[in-house]
Amino acid sequence: MKFCSNCAGPVSLTVPPGDHLPRYVCASCGTIHYENPRIIAGCVIEHQGKILLCKRAIEPRYGFWTTPAGFMENGESVQQAAAREAMEEALAHVRLGSMLSIVNVLRAHQVHITFRATLADPSFGIGPESLESRLYAEEEIPWPDIAFLSVEFALRRYLEDRRLGRELLHFRDIDWRDGKPVMTDGPSQ
Repeated sequence: MKFCSNCAGPVSLTVPPGDHLPRYVCASCGTIHYENPRIIAGCVIEHQGKILLCKRAIEPRYGFWTTPAGFMENGESVQQAAAREAMEEALAHVRLGSMLSIVNVLRAHQVHITFRATLADPSFGIGPESLESRLYAEEEIPWPDIAFLSVEFALRRYLEDRRLGRELLHFRDIDWRDGKPVMTDGPSQ
């Protein structure tokens, strides 16, 4: 950030009085510009025992498989965002269930929130952000081609919970050190 969105004055990275982290502060009007993590909302959608996956038509990870998910918009709830993403990516009307996972992707400044879901009706398709969408049985899931570590975590926890007949909320932090992911799981609840 170089200029203030409030007055267009120059900003500098400094620790404001009473704060403990560096923030962009406008030299002209004094506005403090906070940068906070972005929320990604999505869902693992099950229909007749199979999982709906979408092949990405956008970067990052073009051509890899994922569950429907994306950035939450202002003015919507996390649940609304997850349902909207299912419609945008897979043309799927969903019934959201319980929350499945919260994954903190520290390097990307993101929090990924995933819900359990089912198709509200059996139809689905290919949205503008997908190359294809398909229902997969557990043994057919293309694990090497899953787009993101957060999606793999949510999928594996979903399938484990389904096998064990439970619905826990799972936590993971993902950070990178020396170019490799470091993952720390929190207690499931």
